[in-house]
Amino acid sequence: MTYCIGLNLDEGLVLASDSRTNAGVDHIRRAGKMRVFARDGERVIVTLSAGNLSLTQNVLNLLEHRAMHEAGSLGMLNARSMFQVAQIVGDAMREIRARDEAYLRDSGIDPSGSFIVGGQIQGEAPRLFLVYSEGNFIESSDETPFFQTGEIKFGKPILDRVITSKTSLLEASQCTLVSFDSTIRSNLSVGTPIDLLVYRRNSLKVEVQRRYEDEDPYLAAIRDSWNNSMRRAVAALPKPDWA
Repeated sequence: MTYCIGLNLDEGLVLASDSRTNAGVDHIRRAGKMRVFARDGERVIVTLSAGNLSLTQNVLNLLEHRAMHEAGSLGMLNARSMFQVAQIVGDAMREIRARDEAYLRDSGIDPSGSFIVGGQIQGEAPRLFLVYSEGNFIESSDETPFFQTGEIKFGKPILDRVITSKTSLLEASQCTLVSFDSTIRSNLSVGTPIDLLVYRRNSLKVEVQRRYEDEDPYLAAIRDSWNNSMRRAVAALPKPDWA
């Protein structure tokens, strides 16, 4: 399993994913779940994938293959809108599932997967979509400025309490790392490295893209600061009448 977050804020986008593909005491593998499609000055598109790795990798590989080898094929680098990008990803998801699902189920393998797709194409505002395993999708809004996919429950509380569309990119990035740290602490199927991309509205280029390993000094500082702050907050809570 994995964990992915996408936030669409007034200042831009924050997108992050972990890199664990298998979980177990003696069976852990890593594979990046973030893929970036960019042409400076024209578009920045980012996909985050969760679920069956062969399914999600084949979806993206199919789109890349068609863009390279099928003249006139619609893909990430020539779609006219982010809505069209989400449609392309959803259609490819249906195509790969139709090809592979029966064989996967015969082997007892879950054939489901999902994508968070975010970015900006010149001429429209940044947009963020959650593409489901069935190929349908929803778009973020001011009321729902972030999406999660994968193991969402442990990292959701801080996002619910802090994130609004007005949240700064810096604060949102910090909350995102705390959300990942909380998930990693409580769920073996999510693990470092964490890939983080911060996109500033209308820049039309990738300015911040980082990979945080478990021993990264900044990630360790975030973890320690959050742990200490939580302990102080609990100690400062009002006492009940029976105390």
